[in-house]
Amino acid sequence: MAFEGLTEKLSAAFKKLRNKGRLTEADVKEAMREIRLALLEADVSYKVVKDFVKSVTDKAIGSDVLESLTPAQTIVKLVNQELIELMGGGSSKLTIASAPPTVVMLVGLQGAGKTTNGAKLAGLMKKQGKRPLLAACDIYRPAAIRQLEVVGGQLGVPVFQMGQENPVTIAKSAVAHAKAHGNDMVFLDTAGRLHIDDALMDELKAVKEAVSPTEILLVVDAMVGQDAVNAAKAFDDALDIDGVVLTKLDGDARGGAALSIKAVTGKPIKFVGMGEKLDNIDVFHPERMASRILGMGDMLSLIEKAQQQLDTDKAIALQEKLKKNRFTLADYYDQLIQFKGMGSIADLAAMVPGMSPGALDESNFDEKALTRTEAIILSMTPQERENPSLLNSSRKKRIAAGCGMQVVDINRMLKQFEMMQQMAKQMSKQFSGKNMRKFAQFGKGKMPRLPF
Repeated sequence: MAFEGLTEKLSAAFKKLRNKGRLTEADVKEAMREIRLALLEADVSYKVVKDFVKSVTDKAIGSDVLESLTPAQTIVKLVNQELIELMGGGSSKLTIASAPPTVVMLVGLQGAGKTTNGAKLAGLMKKQGKRPLLAACDIYRPAAIRQLEVVGGQLGVPVFQMGQENPVTIAKSAVAHAKAHGNDMVFLDTAGRLHIDDALMDELKAVKEAVSPTEILLVVDAMVGQDAVNAAKAFDDALDIDGVVLTKLDGDARGGAALSIKAVTGKPIKFVGMGEKLDNIDVFHPERMASRILGMGDMLSLIEKAQQQLDTDKAIALQEKLKKNRFTLADYYDQLIQFKGMGSIADLAAMVPGMSPGALDESNFDEKALTRTEAIILSMTPQERENPSLLNSSRKKRIAAGCGMQVVDINRMLKQFEMMQQMAKQMSKQFSGKNMRKFAQFGKGKMPRLPF
């Protein structure tokens, strides 16, 4: 996970401060020295690090921090505020054209994930009620058009293509097609290169001049570190980009690109790709990312993920079943599927305050256990899922053979299910149907009053 190393080093620096009752100016400078090293190791631009550390140091020494009863907390707050400003200050939305269609031109180097993440972005807009159109303007990379058609089909987003026609002609025709067919957004998947050259920039400039895009988004790979920042500056100088889509932030990138792009180019990161699934794209929130970097979690994103995946009506119906002590293996399976849809356990753990990005990894949590549980339940008959008491020795042997496991695995899963039944029964006493509906309103700006 990106920022894992940075989070650990910053936490260590802050821990030393917390062990001191009062801070001296020397203590602050020593902490800032460690923070500077942590940022440099995270591949953050040297100039950005220098300005960042100077700003935090000046604010810490020039205020009442040293006289505060909680000086360490105050410095953490200053670092948090500075990180937020460094990454843009707040989230930036796509500009929507006053007269449709809104034309979004996607640019970037080959391998950054431009085609896939452009489709992800179109899918995200579709969920928000838009009618996007994907346009295949990359005529050079083998199978680029086919790739766009495949991901577009999976997302239910139409794809406009004209084969090997001139990219400028394709772009103009795509916009005309969108106007004629009621598509209010057009995403132009332009060609990339292995490196920046004049031919690439000339073609992109021609497309820009032909269609006057509402937004130009640069797609960059977080895994390449400072090269991503250099690419962003080059594209911005040539095209005057409006924002950045940072991809592969779920990998082992050190995170320097996310902390440097805004400072170097002046253009905000608008979206981040956090996985390979077609719904793994999120609006970039600097304040939430800063919170995660400092090990303070990201509960808002966790709640949003839950709201997207968890069916409130099903939750209310399940709560009614729990009152009657009718929590079955079918219900268990349904909850398992919804939980898996929220992402990996390690990523979810990083959003919980106090847990580092690496708190749950393969060494202490086996995510395949969820898949094995799913296989066991799917090997049962509907009657067995509804009434686990039917599972005698012969039925367990049949289930084990069906899912490729041992009877002992079946017994272990059933024991876990019994524990889940007891836990669910206790939780049902805490939540009422009314409270579940209140929780559903959280995404609409209303904070539920929880019953505990």
